[in-house]
Amino acid sequence: MSTDQTAPEHTTDELSLAELEADGDLAADYIEGLLDIADLDGDIDIDVANGRAYVSVTGGDAELDRLAGADAVQALQDLTRLAVQAKTGRFSRLIIDIGGSRSARETELKRMVDAAVAQIAAGRIEVELEPMSSYERKLVHDDVAQRGYFSESRGEGRDRRLVIRNA
Repeated sequence: MSTDQTAPEHTTDELSLAELEADGDLAADYIEGLLDIADLDGDIDIDVANGRAYVSVTGGDAELDRLAGADAVQALQDLTRLAVQAKTGRFSRLIIDIGGSRSARETELKRMVDAAVAQIAAGRIEVELEPMSSYERKLVHDDVAQRGYFSESRGEGRDRRLVIRNA
């Protein structure tokens, strides 16, 4: 399942705080069940911000770190979104974080933007970044705009990526 799919007409931008909190609770229950099956420890925190439910798994031990890789977190997020959708009947844009992996990825994305901006300042017309999820592209679009540059998405599906250039 790709995270770039088109959401149904009722988007999370329209969801109430109570609906987003309910999504977070459903997601937390699902993840807790998976952790129990895998016999992994972890503390689950739920937050709501920017029209999304955020569910973080922290603590645990080195075994939990096996789930903190980008592909594993994305797969867990996709499965959790499907589980929430099965319960609510609507698409969910919730975000899953395992062991701080999202924060680490945000730092990596900022470094990519730093490098792209430096290349543009050195004379390149545009810089194409690696493929990334819709959530990551949104973070990069926001970062690029804050720096006074222009970005656009190109490509389809899992090959969709950002191209950065002067505004």
